[in-house]
Amino acid sequence: MTNNNDKMSREEAGRKGGETTAKNHDKEFYQEIGQKGGEATSENHGKEFYQEIGEKGGEARANQRDGSDDGKMSREEAGRKGGGKSRR
Repeated sequence: MTNNNDKMSREEAGRKGGETTAKNHDKEFYQEIGQKGGEATSENHGKEFYQEIGEKGGEARANQRDGSDDGKMSREEAGRKGGGKSRR
């Protein structure tokens, strides 16, 4: 969709750019850029960052659960424990 000035919206430009990138690159490309992004994030954030996002993710998943108790550790608890064991 374009606006009245025949200019492409940011949303449309992003979508088209993403589609073109997907056509021109394979799975390994996305794995490589994902790894680079993960390394950059790791360099810029400490242990507390990962603990916080782990706890938030665990809480969000716990809120999505249907309340059944199957004897397994809750995702919230697993996120908290996993964040606490981070080596950063």
